[in-house]
Amino acid sequence: MMGLKIDWRRFFVTRDRNSYYDSFIQWQFHHLKQGGKIRFGKRYTIYSPKDNQPCMDHDRSSGEGVLPQEYTLIKLRIQDDFIPDKLKNHSTLDGVYLVAATLRPETMYDPTNCWLHPTRDHGIFICTRRAVRNLSHQDFTNEHRKFRVLAEFLGSELFDLPLDALLSSYKTIYVLPMLTIKEDKGTGVVTSVPSDSADDYAALFDL
Repeated sequence: MMGLKIDWRRFFVTRDRNSYYDSFIQWQFHHLKQGGKIRFGKRYTIYSPKDNQPCMDHDRSSGEGVLPQEYTLIKLRIQDDFIPDKLKNHSTLDGVYLVAATLRPETMYDPTNCWLHPTRDHGIFICTRRAVRNLSHQDFTNEHRKFRVLAEFLGSELFDLPLDALLSSYKTIYVLPMLTIKEDKGTGVVTSVPSDSADDYAALFDL
């Protein structure tokens, strides 16, 4: 058994049927906006490309409680003399980069190498298709929610590429294989910092 106390005389719906409450809400929002407390615009949220709208917690058949995650992208520059032939026509004066994603940018000091899954596809501005799709929804591409794939590679095609990495004591680091990389997380490109990751340490010794 369960009991509820309800005051049926009151209802709180912001529509014409309740003009007093609607006016109060409008007044409240106008004052908050004038005080610089709120503004209209985009925000980070769970979004459904299929339905073309935000997907709130109670709208999902699974994944309740999942929140947006903030990744930091790390640019790893392919050394100019080693840019793959598929990419040479698309390279710019700024060069070509592998883009790694991390949830812990504070651990990015002194990477020893970069990991790729050997059998997964990677697109130019090298990351997975899913990653660039997500970036396009956040206005990181020239057109909102649009992107063009210029070339695709298996991870194994990029092994042994020499990279210039920031904040590393090594002048050159290399692309190496790792089989536990998940395609639905980050960009599919993973930096290796064995001093902070037991997985990286073990994978290096397995090679």
